[in-house]
Amino acid sequence: MDSKNRLSKAIVALVELVVRLRGPDGCPWDAKQTDSDIKTYLIEEAYEVIESIERENSEEVCEELGDLLFQILFLAQLATERDEFDITEVMEKITEKMIRRHPHVFGQTKVNSVEDVALNWAEIKLAEKGSSSDKSSLFESIPVSLPALLRAHRLSERASKAGFDWENTDKTCDKLQKQFDELKTAIDTQDKESLCKEIGDILFSLANLSRNWDITAEHLLRDANKRFLEQFESTEKIVL
Repeated sequence: MDSKNRLSKAIVALVELVVRLRGPDGCPWDAKQTDSDIKTYLIEEAYEVIESIERENSEEVCEELGDLLFQILFLAQLATERDEFDITEVMEKITEKMIRRHPHVFGQTKVNSVEDVALNWAEIKLAEKGSSSDKSSLFESIPVSLPALLRAHRLSERASKAGFDWENTDKTCDKLQKQFDELKTAIDTQDKESLCKEIGDILFSLANLSRNWDITAEHLLRDANKRFLEQFESTEKIVL
């Protein structure tokens, strides 16, 4: 069996499996699930994919991607049952979108750098929204439910594409230093409200600084958490 036929057969089989689970002779638990229920599993599975990638375990990545794909197909099936859309429409729309967003691949647009690609993407996205003059539309597609550091990265990234950004790393560091000075003042004066504000501003600035270096602060904090746990566990073993 060639790869295309194998892929088609695998997709159809998984879609049919989901339909069967939701059907009259299927699983009572699956039959009771709602969009609200599945969104929780969707987030959990996405994070398990990330953890598998960080462990550089290809077998785990393959398995976790399957779990994530199952949740996506399940949500599409719920929509199908409500006569809203089906998984075929989902795949058709994302294919159309990616072709539209890559005119340098599927059209005649010329690009000279990765930055050109990102700029074109932002402009096309704004045109799709039909409100290119409305700056607030830049942020509409950034989910509020994203982890806060990751959302800070996306917000500053989107603002940068619209021309709102600190000029260079030195300016960012100067702003950070000012914020740390204000944080120290808040600590010295026992001003908890100001302390909370300054810590928040510092975290946002650090996320922006990371972005300026093409690094995601969310990933950095995950790495720091991992190092802390490793160091703690090593110390715990020595003590015990």
